[in-house]
Amino acid sequence: MDKITVHGVLLTLLKRIHHPKGDVFHGMKKSDPGYSGFGEAYFSTIHTDDTKPWKKHLEMTLNFVVPIGEIRFVIFDDRENSPTKNNFFDVTLGENKYQRITIPPGVWVAFQGVGLRFNLLLNLANLEHDPNEIQRMENLSDIKYKW
Repeated sequence: MDKITVHGVLLTLLKRIHHPKGDVFHGMKKSDPGYSGFGEAYFSTIHTDDTKPWKKHLEMTLNFVVPIGEIRFVIFDDRENSPTKNNFFDVTLGENKYQRITIPPGVWVAFQGVGLRFNLLLNLANLEHDPNEIQRMENLSDIKYKW
């Protein structure tokens, strides 16, 4: 398992149950680590080699699952009182590494499509979308990281 280098980030192994007519992909149960309520679920796609730049939720906990393709996530901790301040965590999740990443409020996240075909992301968020609780950086280079 990956060594998590940002406080509050969790990786949870998920079950993929094979069925001859189509597999079942577990996402989240309310008894799972990282569950902090339900606000909304949405899907997003990202094209191969594209990167969605940095964003930080101030209140929302993110729970990302990648059932199709592969997506690389980079998390940066700039929280003042965090024991992992200025640390990065870099992990790729997808069909061959089927896990859920839980990202607490207050840390930056950016992600890149690395699967060679369709890359699908599911977010199981604890709050409904609110544009007033998000900070964004439009340029990936605003946080120095070697992609």
